[in-house]
Amino acid sequence: MNDPSLSRTGPLAGVRILDMATVVAAPMAATLCADLGADVVKLELPDGSDSLRSLAPVKDEHSLHWKVTNRGKRGISLDVRKPEGRDLLLRLLPQFDVLVENFRVGTMDRWGLDIEALQRANPRLMVLRLTGFGQTGPYAARPGFARIFEAMSGLAHLTGEADRPPQHMNFPLGDAVAAVFGAFSIAAAMVERRSLPDAPGQEIDLSATEALLRLLETLPVEWEQLAVARGRAGSRATYTAPSNLYRSADDAWVTVVGSSAAIFRRLCEAMGRPELADEPRFATNPLRLQHVDELDGLIEAWCRSLSFDALSATLQRFEVPFSKVNSIEDVLKEPQFQARQAIVRMPDPDLGALPAPCAVPRFSGHPSVVPRSGPGVGEHNAEVFGPLGLSPAELARLREARVI
Repeated sequence: MNDPSLSRTGPLAGVRILDMATVVAAPMAATLCADLGADVVKLELPDGSDSLRSLAPVKDEHSLHWKVTNRGKRGISLDVRKPEGRDLLLRLLPQFDVLVENFRVGTMDRWGLDIEALQRANPRLMVLRLTGFGQTGPYAARPGFARIFEAMSGLAHLTGEADRPPQHMNFPLGDAVAAVFGAFSIAAAMVERRSLPDAPGQEIDLSATEALLRLLETLPVEWEQLAVARGRAGSRATYTAPSNLYRSADDAWVTVVGSSAAIFRRLCEAMGRPELADEPRFATNPLRLQHVDELDGLIEAWCRSLSFDALSATLQRFEVPFSKVNSIEDVLKEPQFQARQAIVRMPDPDLGALPAPCAVPRFSGHPSVVPRSGPGVGEHNAEVFGPLGLSPAELARLREARVI
């Protein structure tokens, strides 16, 4: 690897991952590991037909989604459905610690790549299987996408106005959450590997729907113990008050949270109404929730009387937690993000340099490295397949046969 943008530094340096997954969730899990130093090789079909390459945003023939979601990886092309492709994959596996896949249950088996075959090739291989519903259960073979996970887990039931239909956000949140759990799973497996170096490989069965459900941790006990089925409430929190979106005089949307007793008192002082903090109807969080319509009305009227700049200055002066609801244009101008270089510019051979979120979190002792954008189809074939002893003539033959 001569490309400095693919150099490996970070707490996962030394971990080798083969990512043969498609679309967003599982590939993003591998990318999060690459951000922290893992050496990730992205495997795709030789025809470049991964649907992420056509998923918006796309500029001309260039998939911006691919370039960001598969950043920091080397890229190879291999048709594992063909016997020669399957055999090449099995020959590659000893080079890797982790294989990431997200095909429907049984698909890998049909290709002759069942877990026994994979672990014969590499007995210590960890296999992350990230699917919509997991490897077992009546839904195991169903196809899954982010909005399916969001609906089935109960997340979409919480999103939207109380008197309106449930809503999905305009981003595949279910995929992103599953990706974080996937990266966490790989990191956990590597910790176990270091403490038990002779342990055999494992399968990691990650259900994207269960990952979302895990985030909603108090909802089951709230229903069982209190018979409360939490539902949609717009932007208002139904568990703490005040906590809502309010509009300024110049039509900026601002989220304000004043739920602790101390912060609520400071908010009342900021509003010029310090007596509100001592009113019986607002004395505790449960009481504020009982009278939340009245409370929100008072806060909304105050916010509507001020421009955003004036509102921002006042809330800052009284140390009340708040934020403007930023568009992505606002995000790129946000001083906090600029100061921490939260948006980095990745080198890209087609478009020059592309903005993307930085690696998260930051580790002392490990300098941040800006990754290169996602690889082209088969860009690193010679580099990755070369150690298998394949001659240039053999690589050319495999390329002509559309194996690589």
